[in-house]
Amino acid sequence: MKKLTILIPLIILVIVSGCATVYLSPDGQSLSDSHGIIAILPPDVILTSTKGMSADGIKQQQEDESRVFQQEIYSYMLMRKSKGQMVIDIQDVGETNAILNKNKVKISDMSSGDLCVLLEVDAVLASQFSLSKPFSEILAVILYFLTNLLPATNEVNVSMSLKDCSQKSLIWKYDHKYSGNIISSPNSLIKGLMSDASRKMPYFK
Repeated sequence: MKKLTILIPLIILVIVSGCATVYLSPDGQSLSDSHGIIAILPPDVILTSTKGMSADGIKQQQEDESRVFQQEIYSYMLMRKSKGQMVIDIQDVGETNAILNKNKVKISDMSSGDLCVLLEVDAVLASQFSLSKPFSEILAVILYFLTNLLPATNEVNVSMSLKDCSQKSLIWKYDHKYSGNIISSPNSLIKGLMSDASRKMPYFK
């Protein structure tokens, strides 16, 4: 019971591993300063642990995870905007997705320039999340009760890129690897990601 009590405060722990790789183009800050509105594209989600899953199940989980991550990024940016920590407008992700779905868009088949025109924004934020679990959740729980160590079971390799619409060019890129414990939520993982990425992203104060 004591160990279970200790476990509860740790369920939203996020461990940041290593150092992020960040690129900002020479004109990235000046171009981003001219932006009025940005669209957050549905993230590309890669699942590396798919044992026992059907092709349809994998596809559905990828779509579900993509929607969750997109919404969490949007919510984080709205929160920072409400605090006056960024001034750019963010297109509602519901509107973004409605436009993409209406036009039957497959993002990987379209250039950033075409997406900009379709969404009528000044920049698009694209991202890729590669999800893996180095330990099964059952083994992680057993290991915790035997050793008091809580292993990372949700590893997320993240790549985010910001494309400027006027120049049709990459102006910012962020790559990092995050690890979370057995019950880390998408919310806690995105919070860890965005709190670090936003310190290096040109829109944030």
